[in-house]
Amino acid sequence: MTERPEGRPTTSLRALTRGDLAPYWPRGLCREEAARYVGVGATKFDQLVAEKRMPKPKRIDGRVVWDRIKLDAAFTDLPGDDEENIVDFLLQGRHRKA
Repeated sequence: MTERPEGRPTTSLRALTRGDLAPYWPRGLCREEAARYVGVGATKFDQLVAEKRMPKPKRIDGRVVWDRIKLDAAFTDLPGDDEENIVDFLLQGRHRKA
């Protein structure tokens, strides 16, 4: 970390660790990152993929990566306590008062 003239620290992206980048998830995630992204362990993530509740990965040469946007869509489709998909609820307009 370097100091700015005003005394405030600056950080280059190269100095950041993977944990520091959590708010800035890349589009393609490895298995462990994909599991962390949806908030489960790697074993549970594998189970969700096998049950088709999470998407299959893409293969890029020798790498296996999950598309973050597909993970978002699959996560949205998981049932919740209310059993209603929030996106569908908002699109139907039932949240607006008459």
